[in-house]
Amino acid sequence: MGTQVWDETRIAEAAKKLESQDAEAVLRWGVQEFFPRIGFASSFGAEDVVVIDLIAKINPKVQIFTLDTGRLPEETYEVMDRIREKYGIAITSYFPEKAAVEKLELGKGFYSFRKSIENRKECCGIRKVEPLNRALSTLDAWITGLRRDQAVTRAGLPKVEIDTAHRNRAKINPISDWTTDQVWDHIRKNGVPYNKLHDMNYPSIGCAPCTRAIKAGEDIRAGRWWWELPEQKECGLHVKPGH
Repeated sequence: MGTQVWDETRIAEAAKKLESQDAEAVLRWGVQEFFPRIGFASSFGAEDVVVIDLIAKINPKVQIFTLDTGRLPEETYEVMDRIREKYGIAITSYFPEKAAVEKLELGKGFYSFRKSIENRKECCGIRKVEPLNRALSTLDAWITGLRRDQAVTRAGLPKVEIDTAHRNRAKINPISDWTTDQVWDHIRKNGVPYNKLHDMNYPSIGCAPCTRAIKAGEDIRAGRWWWELPEQKECGLHVKPGH
């Protein structure tokens, strides 16, 4: 079976119906429509562990995968293992191409991403975007833990959309309308394992050298690529062509 291409009309119809539905209903629709060719791309932040908890209650056989950039914090690996054990699920890791990483580090050093936006996007492209493309190559739809109030770049995020950046696959964002308080209420009420860095003022967690704790009053994404402007803070996984 080849990759199913959804047209904009069908996605628009589904999106309109599901926009007023809760996260569980949106996920159930996605699983019923696409399983087994649906997967969840998880970085194991607070939002993502919530989505895993919801998925596990619907169908624990839905593919869960992560992009192991080779520079993740130790705490991220710890929560990945705790999640795997709690829910009895498999987690597939996609790694960057070895030769591409070696060429980047040999030619530009180990912190080239801090020197310019172009260099940072190059690193993200090698370590995250290319592995994501490989992961999606076997899927017709993918799920994210994105929320609208995480960043200015996500303010208009729908619960269901057509992913024009990835060959028109369906992209499902079931908790796009959740607040930070809702995320943490769900974690506490359901005993969901979470990354310990969240208790150290890390609301958003990526690669170790690109993530810092935030100060009181700072935006929740202030600790990600803190040397860049807010409107530039996307790694390329969720950016449409031409943006």
